[in-house]
Amino acid sequence: MKTFPREKATITEFGAHIEPGLVVDQGEKFTIQTIDNFWDELGTPEARVNPSAKSVKALQVFRANPVGGPVFVNGVEPGDTMVVDIEKIAVRDWGWTGTIAGFGQLAGLSYFADIDENFSTVIKHVPGASGTLDDGYAVMNVGREVRWPLAPFLGVIVTAPERGSENTVTSQGPWGGNLDVRDVRAGHKIHLNASHSGGLLFLGDVHASQGDSELTGIANETAADVTASVSVIKGKQVPGVMRIEKPNSLVQVDSARNAGNPDRALSHCFINMIKWLVEDYNMSKREAYLHMTANSLVRINVYQCTTGFFTCGVEFPKECL
Repeated sequence: MKTFPREKATITEFGAHIEPGLVVDQGEKFTIQTIDNFWDELGTPEARVNPSAKSVKALQVFRANPVGGPVFVNGVEPGDTMVVDIEKIAVRDWGWTGTIAGFGQLAGLSYFADIDENFSTVIKHVPGASGTLDDGYAVMNVGREVRWPLAPFLGVIVTAPERGSENTVTSQGPWGGNLDVRDVRAGHKIHLNASHSGGLLFLGDVHASQGDSELTGIANETAADVTASVSVIKGKQVPGVMRIEKPNSLVQVDSARNAGNPDRALSHCFINMIKWLVEDYNMSKREAYLHMTANSLVRINVYQCTTGFFTCGVEFPKECL
């Protein structure tokens, strides 16, 4: 299997100017070995997150969320949809979470003033009943020990934009971005737009687990080996920032940065989910519209809601197709 090595998964600006790190055929499996969003530097109890650290500090946007790529997929052309089939996200045995002073949805409120600081803590990843991390748990101790299931996903998944370059911290658009969508996980197919030959796929910023919204702006950040393959839908582009096909549902995703504001992002998710049902599944427009208001299985997912970021999705059950 072709592998993009961890020591090269250090890209924090992505675009078509970067030479492909891998060239694969459609359906061919490959692996990208990622590092965590702060360069694997916070794995000890005394470490503290620091946006001014040498590895991270920059004049405009700090250099975080390093990714691996690009992956050039033979046969992909501008105007196609790339369908990224994520097979496995194998996380390491630790992650970290914390806060950055002045950052996060609740930063600046007086109630949180005493903990609004640069802070980080290590989260251990321990095996589950299988003896592996596939069904493992995250274990955190901030005054007491508590655990919850691991649920790894990709925080950043992007294709090279049509023009120029983007960074892996603030970028969100028709190419994907730093979206922190918990459904970009193993067993799901991610639909992304291709603007160049080969598609030029980048991915990284693996989260071993995350609560809805990623309130502080930092989840359970970790490194992982990500195995995936790519197929193509010729001559079709997806609206919003991505679409996701889960085993039992469809999800239309958009963001405030792409749509203009949170209200428009959510409205666009509904509109484009209706279009998806009409155009690809031959549902009548009236039926699709009424599902959005009456079907108890239709869900709104708020994936990201933190300082300057809002990403949401509308989810529709396949059993009602």
